[in-house]
Amino acid sequence: MPVGTHAAIRGISMREVAAVGARMVLSNAYHLYLRPGDEAVRALGGLHAFARWDGPMLTDSGGFQVFSLADFRTVRESGVEFKSTIDGSRHAYTPERVMQIERNLGADVIMQLDELIAGGAEESASRAAMERSLRWLERSRIEFERLEREGRAPLATRAVPVGAPALRSANDPHEHRAPPQALFPIVQGGVSPELRRASIRGILSTGDWRGIAVGGLSVGEAKPDLYATLEVCDPELPRDRPRYLMGVGFPDDLLEAVGRGMDLFDCVAPTRMGRHGTVFTVDGTVQIGKSANRTDQRPIDPDCPCPACTDFDRAYLRHLFAAQEPMGPRLLALHNLAFLLRLMREAREALAAGSFAGWSAEWLRRYRARGK
Repeated sequence: MPVGTHAAIRGISMREVAAVGARMVLSNAYHLYLRPGDEAVRALGGLHAFARWDGPMLTDSGGFQVFSLADFRTVRESGVEFKSTIDGSRHAYTPERVMQIERNLGADVIMQLDELIAGGAEESASRAAMERSLRWLERSRIEFERLEREGRAPLATRAVPVGAPALRSANDPHEHRAPPQALFPIVQGGVSPELRRASIRGILSTGDWRGIAVGGLSVGEAKPDLYATLEVCDPELPRDRPRYLMGVGFPDDLLEAVGRGMDLFDCVAPTRMGRHGTVFTVDGTVQIGKSANRTDQRPIDPDCPCPACTDFDRAYLRHLFAAQEPMGPRLLALHNLAFLLRLMREAREALAAGSFAGWSAEWLRRYRARGK
């Protein structure tokens, strides 16, 4: 999934994202709660209408911000207190409030509030975060089911600028009931096999979930630990439900994860790396700013259908970065999305043909060869 934290993939339109093959996008409930506000998004027709995206959408709860904004939050059993990075205001972010926010936003798949900690943490800290995440899951489930029964959350009255169209009110007869949503629990437990198994078993004991996420990885642990943790999770997770590996998006990690039973992924790295001049190819990553590309008239990838590859060569793309033209970062971010989406399509085809193991081994051998 391309990551559109603020309901936008930075520098790329939703139409362009769809054109390179994206089927689903991710946004962040915490950031949208702060700006423009979840009630404003609901009043404007929900996240799909607001962002002009017709496909499925997923909202992350803000659990990652519990980890990444450590200097601006306090974690308690009741939830998390955040200090806004926008204006310094303080916000109580509880499992129940997160469900209300994500209900207002209206994504198709929503995530529980969980506690994420850094890779390599002491097992006692991992255990405490895992157990708290399970307790928060139960609170999330109860509130989620209440909101499902209610049909839609109440909408607060909001002021609008003079002359602007009025927002929908809570009593608007044209406002239909909220669409069905799927709540995904999140497996935690660091790199401890025991804690990961305990987390999955705790999750499965609390409900018949429509999908399950695996979180708390790609946060500083070594890659062998990432892969070993997925091997622990694979046999414990239901075979007939989607498995979402959170925050993983490098090509080799994606194929390693697919081989260990994962289905769905998100990561900001592909577009961020593209904006900074690093692109994915079947032969590893390329730094477009290197002097070797100054006269290189080859496309980044001759088999890639994205505009960066079909319309331009490496020399011109390098020039765009050297001249600080905004089109350069946009094109390379779009290329990285197109590259990963095509890779996942090929992986699905190999799985369907029963040839995934051999195909992925050869693909990884070529991709990793440059670094040897």
